[in-house]
Amino acid sequence: MTEKTRKEQLIEDIEKLLNTYNGVRPTSINPALLQFMDEDTLVSIIDSLLDQKEENANPDEEWLEKFKTK
Repeated sequence: MTEKTRKEQLIEDIEKLLNTYNGVRPTSINPALLQFMDEDTLVSIIDSLLDQKEENANPDEEWLEKFKTK
């Protein structure tokens, strides 16, 4: 059994993150499409996906304020 390279693991992590969104069809990434990217770029993609996920998890407080009674 061959061990995954760090880049292969990062690409797999990106795929897993993309597939954590509810109601979205599963995503499959051809690793060859991301192989040209360096590890820093792949880590940056993961950071961006995590940030987006966090933003989507936190409700928009301004939007919620509209429902408060005065």
